[in-house]
Amino acid sequence: MTKVWRPGELKLQASVLSIGAFDGLHRGHQALIREAVRRSLFHGVPSVVWTFDPPPRAFFQGARVLTPLPEKIRRLSAMQVQHVVVAPFDEAYAKLTAREFVAQLATVAPLEIWVGYNFRFGCDRAGCVETLSRHFDVHVMGPVCCERGEPISSSRIRCLLEKGQTAEARRILGWRDPPELRPRLVA
Repeated sequence: MTKVWRPGELKLQASVLSIGAFDGLHRGHQALIREAVRRSLFHGVPSVVWTFDPPPRAFFQGARVLTPLPEKIRRLSAMQVQHVVVAPFDEAYAKLTAREFVAQLATVAPLEIWVGYNFRFGCDRAGCVETLSRHFDVHVMGPVCCERGEPISSSRIRCLLEKGQTAEARRILGWRDPPELRPRLVA
C-alpha cells in the first residue's frame, strides 16, 4: 500500500526517487516511474515519488489539471510506488530556492533520482539536472513518443482535449481505465 507524506515528514536511510508533476500520469511518466520502481527493487530500497499539488503549470498558468490528487495516488499505488511525497504547491513553495529543494530531497536519501528530460526546479526554475547531479546520482529519461513519433506530454494532452480529441488523448495517456476526459466548455 502506498503511503502519502508531506515534505519533511518522510525520513529514509535510502530510496530511489522520481520527481515530477506527473499530471495525467501519461505513458512517458509511466515509463519513468516504472524504471525508478525497478531500480528500487534492484537496490532493495523503497520507491518514492515526489510530486506537487496543484501541478506547477496549474498554479502559474491556470492549466487544466488532468489527474486530481486522489486519482494520481491511486494510479501510483497501482504502479507499486511505496511512498508519495506531495508538496503543496503554493506561493511559499514556489519561492523555494533550488538549494532548499535539494535539501528537502535529501530527507529521503535517494541512491538514484529519476527525472524527465525537461525537469527544472526551484524558484524561477533555477535548478536543472546538472544542479541535482552535484548532490545525487541522477538519471534522465528522454521523451517517450507516440506512434506518430511526437513526444507525449501533459501539455499535448491538454491541447487535444481543447480540440475535443478525447479518444486521442486517452490513447496517449496509456491507461486501461483512463480518467474521465471531457473537452473544456468555453462560456
